[in-house]
Amino acid sequence: MIAVERVESDGALPRRTGVVVMGGGVAGIATAMELRQRGVDVVVVEKGEIAAEQSGRNWGWVRQQGRDPREIPLAKLAMEKWRRMNATVEAETGYREAGIAYLSYTEKDLAWNARWHDRNAARFDLKTRLLSAAEAEALVPGGTRRPLGALYTVDDGRAEPFIAVPAMARHLRRAGGKIFTQCAARGIETSAGRVSAVVTEKGTIACDAAVLAAGAWSRRFLGNLGIRFPQLTVINTVGRSRPMAAGPDVTFLGGRFAARKRLDGGYTIAHNLYSVASLIPDSFRLLFDFLPLMITDVRGVKLRLGKRFFDEARLARRWRLDEVSPFERVRILDPKPYPALIHDAARHLAAQFPAFAGVEMAEIWAGAIDVTPDAVPVFEELPQQRGLFLASGLSGHGFGIGPAVGQLMAELVTGETPCVDVKPFRLARYFERPRPRPDGDI
Repeated sequence: MIAVERVESDGALPRRTGVVVMGGGVAGIATAMELRQRGVDVVVVEKGEIAAEQSGRNWGWVRQQGRDPREIPLAKLAMEKWRRMNATVEAETGYREAGIAYLSYTEKDLAWNARWHDRNAARFDLKTRLLSAAEAEALVPGGTRRPLGALYTVDDGRAEPFIAVPAMARHLRRAGGKIFTQCAARGIETSAGRVSAVVTEKGTIACDAAVLAAGAWSRRFLGNLGIRFPQLTVINTVGRSRPMAAGPDVTFLGGRFAARKRLDGGYTIAHNLYSVASLIPDSFRLLFDFLPLMITDVRGVKLRLGKRFFDEARLARRWRLDEVSPFERVRILDPKPYPALIHDAARHLAAQFPAFAGVEMAEIWAGAIDVTPDAVPVFEELPQQRGLFLASGLSGHGFGIGPAVGQLMAELVTGETPCVDVKPFRLARYFERPRPRPDGDI
């Protein structure tokens, strides 16, 4: 299991608060931070540890480039917040603005980059350019094969997930927020049709509203309330190299590899083409919901049937609030990595860039990315349950846009005018026709 900096839990559970945030990943912590800035009393409850699942296991890319156009306004707002993040939380988050480049080695990649640029760069006033072959080679030098070009955003950045989200959580506590780890939310209580309390394994917290930011666990939680949320998980394997003497400062991907520099001088390396989708019972229940995504990205997902199918089948789909919940039975979702993917990515990276030849992998891990049918999140007060706000389905984009998600959710909870148009993020879009389709870099 990847080592994420530990955040201490508060002591006694309060009897009442303004808002309970369920989930201690980047979306939940950022939401709680924004609520505290508005003077709202807030409590975060987390079944395991802060950022112990995907929020601490992702690539650490902070980007506007390649996003689905529905997410670009959030990505731009998040960039503004990331630039101030070290100062905001008074700690190192690893954020550096080094740019991101998608290197094109095939005509297909070149065309995709050009199409995305032409549709989005000017429309959203992004500092994104299409680079020539010579410009791409100069940006990421030392390659044995000249790229055909690149899509490049100079003000995209990177951060260190394993320290960034814990730093944000500690800031939240200093600002007066409360955090309870090893404290699973089992469900909610209602009064006059609205959320009136969150029931946890350690007691009940009366509240005016609740935010569900539970990542891959959101579907199961909502299912117990009779609310259908189409959500599956994809297992992404990631590795980090030992520090190396030299290497590109810019974050880049191309062919079969993706790499970004770390604070320690090493690199976070991932496979640019492949992730693994472990078949689980929900894979069959949601088959038709996810057909558009499968058609779009079928080449990039390897299907696997294994132990996880039976582990998921054994977890309860319904439970009473006085019973042990599935979230207490699985404190931290710690999927098995697929090291062969990282070794393949590292081999191709070294073949293309000899500076990476002989670089040793210090650690390989995996995370479970929660994915929606169009690879775009859901952010709204659920019409089926007033007072319950959903921030989930971030589809591998959560770390980068997380700070802006926090602002949006705080605005929804407090009734402020939202910072972005929320219509594209409604849950109901999955039950309408035509079905929504992904429109970005998945």
